[in-house]
Amino acid sequence: MPTLTSTRLAALLQPYLGTEVVDNNNLIEQLGLYLDLLLRWNARTNLTAIREPEAIVTRHFGESLFAARILSSRLPANATLLDFGSGAGFPGLPIQLYRPDLQVTLAESQNKKATFLREAVRTLGLSTGVWAARAETMPADRQFDCVTLRAVDKMDTAIAAATTRVSPTGLVAILAGETPDNSHPAPLTNWPQESYPLPESTNRSLHLYLHPTP
Repeated sequence: MPTLTSTRLAALLQPYLGTEVVDNNNLIEQLGLYLDLLLRWNARTNLTAIREPEAIVTRHFGESLFAARILSSRLPANATLLDFGSGAGFPGLPIQLYRPDLQVTLAESQNKKATFLREAVRTLGLSTGVWAARAETMPADRQFDCVTLRAVDKMDTAIAAATTRVSPTGLVAILAGETPDNSHPAPLTNWPQESYPLPESTNRSLHLYLHPTP
């Protein structure tokens, strides 16, 4: 039996996706599978400190899908996206479920988490790539239309590394507090920024940094 009914999942996600979520039965079904798998693995492997299913849906799924909704108008069909330090797959996997056409790569250096990501990709029937190493070890010329970051260690260092993976017409998307680490890292001071408050939160936002025009 699913952990949460489809109706409950849709209701929890409505603040993040609006009425759009009610009409997307396939998305809700896939998210239900993802949630059940995450809870099973989290019982024996520390994938997320949040254990309560509804809190996982709102904090992890909801925030990731809100980012997907905002990014969707900026990313053309078949655009490439790198989820830098993906952890249990946030925000990369929900973004992939929202936009199946995107070419998403989940970069995660911790072996147990990378193994979970591969299993999630297999269970959900996705073509999402998993880079089971630090994103910095990718070939130097591999770049993406969008790089996402959320809850990564040493955020300022990670952001600096992420900028090297962004194509000249791409952007960096960060889910964090009002400003990442309460500062703007040096590599991004000249990048045009947009911020969108996250629904159901008083201090978290989606920050977009657009690659500066040469």
